Amino acid sequence: MVLYAPRLVKYITFNFARAITLYPFILLRFVQDQRNATLMNHEKIHIRQQAELLVIPFYLLYLLEYLMGRMKGHSHEQAYRNISFEREAFSHEHDLQYLYHRKPFAFRQYW
Repeated sequence: MVLYAPRLVKYITFNFARAITLYPFILLRFVQDQRNATLMNHEKIHIRQQAELLVIPFYLLYLLEYLMGRMKGHSHEQAYRNISFEREAFSHEHDLQYLYHRKPFAFRQYW
């Protein structure tokens, strides 16, 4: 089961990211990115992660992991890429069948 519906894609203007997922919405900077299967799969993985953690704990853990990376002296990009949720999403964004066989709480293997 994929927790994503095309009607939940919204378009907003922001300069800090190409896409961002705020359950249950995927916010895209560019309309044409809705056809970018890799990007959309990455964001759908975040939808699943957020649903599993009942949304708020996801954001708290995400922020905590990011801040810990920054406190270790990592750059913004390094801290962002080292977040377990991002590591899972980047690792599987090209596998368009991933969400069909993904085990619950799979992000834990990236801690």
